[in-house]
Amino acid sequence: MEILPAFKAPARVLMGPGPSNVSAEVLQSMSQPLVGHLDPVFVKMMEELKTMLRAVFLTRNEMTFPVSGTGSAGMEFCFVNLIGPGDEVIVGVNGVFGTRMVDVAERCGARVTKVEAPWGQIITPEQIAAALRTVPKPKLVAIVHAETSTGALTPVEEISKLAHAAGALLLLDTVTSLGGCPVRLDEWAVDATYSGTQKCLSCPPGLSPVSLSPRALEVARSRRTKVQSWYLDVNLLASYWGQERVYHHTAPITMNYGLHAALRLVLAEGLENRWKRHQQNHLALKSALAAIGLELANQEGHQLWQLNPIRVPAGVEELEVRKRLLNDFNIEVGAGLGPLKGKIWRVGLMGETSSRENLRLFLTAFCQVLNECGRPTDTKAALAALA
Repeated sequence: MEILPAFKAPARVLMGPGPSNVSAEVLQSMSQPLVGHLDPVFVKMMEELKTMLRAVFLTRNEMTFPVSGTGSAGMEFCFVNLIGPGDEVIVGVNGVFGTRMVDVAERCGARVTKVEAPWGQIITPEQIAAALRTVPKPKLVAIVHAETSTGALTPVEEISKLAHAAGALLLLDTVTSLGGCPVRLDEWAVDATYSGTQKCLSCPPGLSPVSLSPRALEVARSRRTKVQSWYLDVNLLASYWGQERVYHHTAPITMNYGLHAALRLVLAEGLENRWKRHQQNHLALKSALAAIGLELANQEGHQLWQLNPIRVPAGVEELEVRKRLLNDFNIEVGAGLGPLKGKIWRVGLMGETSSRENLRLFLTAFCQVLNECGRPTDTKAALAALA
């Protein structure tokens, strides 16, 4: 067989729904020599990861660590540990990832009650309250905090109170929100959460930060049946990520190096500063879009700063614009999914990608492509609105 040439990745500006661009410091960290997954040096780093993740999640939960797998593995981790056959689960569905939650919960044997909202809209406390009145013994209420498919940011404080008053645990998907907008696990009394490394933390995909409250951990430990997934069983993982360091699996060493470096950058910037940067760049993009007669397709007042769904104007071919941005300008943006397919561009301003420089690059290219596609667009007006 002929030996293929070495792969060389192009330098893209990643402005889609993830992954985001990664800093040179994170990539350099990942190029360090391997050590064993039980090496004392790596074990020490594991403790530092847990400490930094607690700081970013704003929690004291001891069981806070990165699951070896992407955000979807974190989703399964939370569900398989906390529910089982016959349990009553309420899931908010307002996009792709609420739909995926339903699928995972049903695979666990749960009886799922869906609370639905149009894509781009939030799940309201009133909807959850109504669902809780129909479910006698809810075990879990699950909400997507930041719905990546639509850019909707659902407030969860009131939903958390309702869930706990009904005796249920609250599970929160923070894949796209962590590191880009406020996530306050302890203040909001979130029982379980999962996230991803490739969004606002700006680390390559491959790990899923998770956190379980003491209450959730007790539920997992007192189960009458085994967790359906051996790999994701927190009762086993706790021995590896806890003080015992009992072998469970071979952790992805270099991915943990990268996460360590990425979390250091997040904390060095400061959470409040990082949130403010994401908010300001979102507002700048929104102003620029208004200046050229375009708008976002998600609910006003609940628009996610780091994921911006731009409504495709009449007469423009959505796919053609994305292709030209990628092929001519090395800029990646995302397509719409489900009922929003062909109707929006999903523009990510996440982590390392969220900068005025990238906004200017995007708007200059975007306006040029729109003009070439027959939609007159004033580039100068768009750029002036960034000021």
